[in-house]
Amino acid sequence: MKRILSGIQPSGALTLGNYLGAIKNFVTLQQAHECLFMIVDLHAITVPQDRLVLRQHIKELAALYVACGIDPKKAHIFIQSEVPAHTALSWVLTCHASMGELSRMTQFKDKSAKQEETGGHISAGLFNYPVLMAADVLLYDVDLVPVGDDQKQHMELTRDLAGRFNSKYGDTFKIPEVFIPPQGARIMSLQDPTKKMSKSDENTKNFVLLTDELHVIQKKIKSAVTDSESTIGYDPVNRPGISNLLDIYSCLTGETIETLVAKYEGKGYGDFKSELAEVVVTTLEPIQQRMKDILQSGEIDDILDQGRDAAMKLAFKKLSKVNHKVGLGRKR
Repeated sequence: MKRILSGIQPSGALTLGNYLGAIKNFVTLQQAHECLFMIVDLHAITVPQDRLVLRQHIKELAALYVACGIDPKKAHIFIQSEVPAHTALSWVLTCHASMGELSRMTQFKDKSAKQEETGGHISAGLFNYPVLMAADVLLYDVDLVPVGDDQKQHMELTRDLAGRFNSKYGDTFKIPEVFIPPQGARIMSLQDPTKKMSKSDENTKNFVLLTDELHVIQKKIKSAVTDSESTIGYDPVNRPGISNLLDIYSCLTGETIETLVAKYEGKGYGDFKSELAEVVVTTLEPIQQRMKDILQSGEIDDILDQGRDAAMKLAFKKLSKVNHKVGLGRKR
């Protein structure tokens, strides 16, 4: 059994892309592995947040984890900031990272550019984001880290920092491997299928939120961009729109792309998108209801308490070892 860790920022409702690229895979992974799934609220505050809205989003995300099928009896669900070892290890790792390698992080360049465009300040936290992510991973001796393509560079830094620390102080950190699902890891925008689906997109037609009203979901799928061809075919390079919709259909139903293409041979985009809309609604309707039930019952606090306690035990053990290696604290 391998240990797996991943996390999502509580920066608003999740998209269908988040579900297919991350949470759906979490549900599968928990069946055969020891899993830790975080709500990474410390990462969220690298850009400005409303404190009351953030706290609401934290609980909603935790409830969505469970509503989507993550079982608290099989996986630990916890809030990053409730385990102080994350920030403590992050500081130690920051002292072993270089300004040069952090400044080369593509996500920092992209996010800082957006902050400048909106007149916001670029925080040191945004710059050090990858080191905190490394601490998240290295605290728990994880074997696999499910990430999207946009996080691969951060994972390379995580592996570099772990190797650098081990070389200097002796065997301390397990070197984690990246796990990228073969399908569904990158669901694209519904109106601009050349870019990734994102809830921060100004055009709300570009994404489906897991909490969207069901009639809104249907409308968004039916109005999704396809192309000028008259047949259903899969060609991500030349026909990204219909290919993206086929990816979504395949991920939700488990049917292969080849099966779907054959199924809709001779049919038009209208039939295809109408039936895909029904598939999406059928998937998300029970998730929405389960999420409401969890939040109303108050059970989410018990789940988060249990997850925090389990994570604390693992994290404290690793942090104590690290502090001893670098000479922090007292030796009695």
